[in-house]
Amino acid sequence: MSQVTKTIQFRIDGMDCMEEVTVLRSGLSALVGGESQLSFDVLNRKMTVRPLSENVTPDLIQSAVRKLGMEAIPVSQNSSEPVEPTNSWNLSLYLTGLCAVTVSIGFLLQAFSSSGWDRIPFIVAVASGLWLVVPKAWRSVSRLQPDMNLLMTVAVVGAIAIGEYSEAAAVAFLFALSHVLESWSVRKAQKAIQSLLDLAPTTGRVIDKDGSEKSKLINEIAIGTKLLVKPGEKVPLDGNIVSGDSFLNQAPITGESMPVAKAKGESVFAGSINGNGAIEIVTTKDAGNSTIANIIRLVEQARSDRSSSEQWVDRFAKIYTPVVMVLAFLVFLVPPLLAQGEWSVWLYRSLVLLVIACPCALVISTPVAVVAALASAASSGVLVKGGSVLEKMATIKAIAVDKTGTLTEGRPKVLVTLPLDNHSENELIERAASLDARSNHPLAIAIVEEAKRLGIQPIPAENYQEIPGRGASGTWKGKNYWIGSTRLMDERRQSSSAVTERIERLANEGKTIVVVGNDQHVCGLLGLADEIRESSRQAIEQLKELGIVHVQMLTGDSPATAISIAKLLGVDDVSAGLLPADKVTAIDSLLLKFGSVAMVGDGINDAPALAKATVGIAMGVAGSDAAIETADVALMSNDLTRLPWVIGHSRRMLRIIKWNIGFSISVKVLFFALTCFGLSSLWGAIAADTGASLLVIFNGLRLLKK
Repeated sequence: MSQVTKTIQFRIDGMDCMEEVTVLRSGLSALVGGESQLSFDVLNRKMTVRPLSENVTPDLIQSAVRKLGMEAIPVSQNSSEPVEPTNSWNLSLYLTGLCAVTVSIGFLLQAFSSSGWDRIPFIVAVASGLWLVVPKAWRSVSRLQPDMNLLMTVAVVGAIAIGEYSEAAAVAFLFALSHVLESWSVRKAQKAIQSLLDLAPTTGRVIDKDGSEKSKLINEIAIGTKLLVKPGEKVPLDGNIVSGDSFLNQAPITGESMPVAKAKGESVFAGSINGNGAIEIVTTKDAGNSTIANIIRLVEQARSDRSSSEQWVDRFAKIYTPVVMVLAFLVFLVPPLLAQGEWSVWLYRSLVLLVIACPCALVISTPVAVVAALASAASSGVLVKGGSVLEKMATIKAIAVDKTGTLTEGRPKVLVTLPLDNHSENELIERAASLDARSNHPLAIAIVEEAKRLGIQPIPAENYQEIPGRGASGTWKGKNYWIGSTRLMDERRQSSSAVTERIERLANEGKTIVVVGNDQHVCGLLGLADEIRESSRQAIEQLKELGIVHVQMLTGDSPATAISIAKLLGVDDVSAGLLPADKVTAIDSLLLKFGSVAMVGDGINDAPALAKATVGIAMGVAGSDAAIETADVALMSNDLTRLPWVIGHSRRMLRIIKWNIGFSISVKVLFFALTCFGLSSLWGAIAADTGASLLVIFNGLRLLKK
């Protein structure tokens, strides 16, 4: 076989629950080159195939799927159109309803009449309840892979054979109901994700070149189109503001609870709600590639990444079902042959065991919880790349956090203004801003912003001249001034013991010092630092409350600056002066010591460390397609408290999954014991299994709540 890279995507009519996924994996794996070449999105009933052989055509796959009792319809890649109910789903609802009605009629006739007419509605109930089950049971026999459909068919036919028509009908109805419930639960999770897409409007107000406005479908709006967004309206597409300013509610994208101020030159995201001001934007992405469309697409793709719990349940069910069938056969044969038991009694008990063997609740216990958890996280501004990543998040013991841009704002700010030689603070800032007005250096930009904040409009200095690596000089109001590092001050021989003492104090506090002076003296000192994010301290505290045993800050900044910030935040350890390779070494050390480590960063230089960690978490990536694609977890906003939230969310998911699995197995064990002592019945066993399915479904769907 020749290795090829083609990928084929199908929409599967008839794939309404995880049972069909198991059938498709088993039936197609040999054709396409193994189960790893198949991935499934149950939410949208999509199957993605990456066949290893170029001879595997879409027609061949469609034919194989048809033999499995389903229909495969080729679709375009990355399609995220809403999925309408299929014919099989509508038929399933109709047949289950018919089964419920005829079962009820049968029990009423049984209660008020002894004519035997009750058998007719019971037989109709059995026929409607097993209408979709028997073909699947037959296919499982032909594959020599017994499944729950075969178990139910044998149990119902056996009950009719011994004259238990009412119990046969009850089993058929409750099994059909459990299938409907499973499909409904998956559809409910699908609606939670689809609601994200509904956040973006379907039309936008386009501004033509002549200034006129007209409404246009967003699918028809090209990149580079100018749009008008009025107060209270939703932003149709991702874009940049070219006119106006306003507050925008970005909660659907980033999970931020408060509106964000936006002005000319800043980016906006589709689905954001405009506040009090009209804005004009130029689109930067089309409808299929907007940030919110990418979020939905990635969440759907994440669903195909099965968690270890899901994989364990699949393996368990494959072994469990045939083992219980053999056990039920032995229960039927051994007591009558070896202990003169009544054949009818032990046949009945063996049928009860077959019903108990149905792993519906067990199979549905995990995927519903995972889907609900992924959908809830996405709506809270956290993208998680699959159930396996969420499970890893629940086991994290230590966290490494990049400083610049993650714990801090990522840009310097003037925090200390220290005037000398009878200058005032405003005079010092005014002179510094005038010298830096034409500079693009980050420190210069911060000083100019501070001047504007104080209401000072700096007049650019004349004769401006940069001094490479040290600072700059210029003439302001006819007098020569200079600005720069302490090194420039020393070179000019204008240092003094009093100035040096103040510089040392600021340096020990982790400040970057900028000196301002003229030909006669030092006018003053400015202390700048990368300001700590408001959410950082709270996030560290919440991580400690969650039981994270170690939080370490990684940074390429100086030790003095790093240590001062670490003290304010309460992190456990600091590694400063690191290159990207050094951060990887730091992650290696943490993995060796703690086993499960998350790395949080925002820059390209963090990528190697993010890849090395158990879970890599990118922060503040709204609008950044590359970061969203590469990270295991993407925090859409710059709110670091989303980190403890998603760890708590993942632990909650894992607790629910473990409870669901434990509960499902406990119900099986209990009814197995009751059956051995003759204390169970067919309808009781299937009612318990359906009840268990209902409980684990609703327990998993609790994760949809934020």
